[in-house]
Amino acid sequence: MSAAAPVTVLGAGSWGTALGLLLARNGHTVRLWGHDPTEVAALCGDRENRRYLPGIPFPVALSVGSDLAEAVAGSALALVAVPSHAYGETLAGLCAHLPPRISLAWATKGLEPGSGRFLHQVTAELLGQAWPTAVISGPSFAREVALGLPTAVTVASQDTAHARRVAAWLHGSNLRAYTSTDVIGVELGGAIKNVLAIAAGIADGLGFGANARAALITRGLAEMARLGLAAGGQRETFMGLAGIGDLVLTCTDDQSRNRRFGLALGRGDKAETAFAAIGQVVEGAATVREALRLARHHRVDMPITEQVDRVLHHGQNPRRAVESLLARDPKPEIL
Repeated sequence: MSAAAPVTVLGAGSWGTALGLLLARNGHTVRLWGHDPTEVAALCGDRENRRYLPGIPFPVALSVGSDLAEAVAGSALALVAVPSHAYGETLAGLCAHLPPRISLAWATKGLEPGSGRFLHQVTAELLGQAWPTAVISGPSFAREVALGLPTAVTVASQDTAHARRVAAWLHGSNLRAYTSTDVIGVELGGAIKNVLAIAAGIADGLGFGANARAALITRGLAEMARLGLAAGGQRETFMGLAGIGDLVLTCTDDQSRNRRFGLALGRGDKAETAFAAIGQVVEGAATVREALRLARHHRVDMPITEQVDRVLHHGQNPRRAVESLLARDPKPEIL
């Protein structure tokens, strides 16, 4: 592949569009792929994503299409940015069209629905262990990335040279990309923080205040790290951008869909009403079941995640859920 080869972003939602804008501003020719021809036609006609990122025009270097084979033909990088429930299907469709030397990365945050598998496991099953892959995660709201506001993310890969390549594509005047070899830790941080943001939103929606929010974030980090270490992650990862960085962002700012979903539940809305009002995927609502599946497999206690699951899937009253966490027996604080 030449240095001038285009890069392809798969997923034309808010996050995929933001990454496409970032890459184009970094000097790359970008192909943004969307699965819905009608939505793609609107993006082409408007030259902006009016549904998710209105008012941010597409650079000339960014084109949009719905043909998967055309999107990746001759590309240097395929960057997957679809919701977790669509990741396996998207990658399976991509396999038949991947050029032999293309780099692959994903910026999807979640676990495979129905199995609880990490996305790197899904990827290895479809592409084989030898294909160089990387995951991108960290505190990065799509609109702020699209606007060119300062952001930092982590790129993790078992192949350090590949991590550096992907980081170099992303790295620019407004985004700093760090590298890591802890794929499990980075993936898990990006998945679990969405569940914990729902919990923080519920507490705030109930009016429980800043003290309760801080407690949930801190003890949520402990849950995340416990599960991450049991699954093979590294403790340092959870102290970094993909851990506490993304957790604080998602739990405290209303740009977070997961936090807004929790706020609505805390204020008394039904889940269906909250989903409809947000109008986008709320990853934590799907991830909570898979996180508990993983926790039970590793025999890890995750009380906050357990209560979010009870609220969403077992009819638990949100107020009772938070109160039950506060009523747990005193014990030594262990991170």
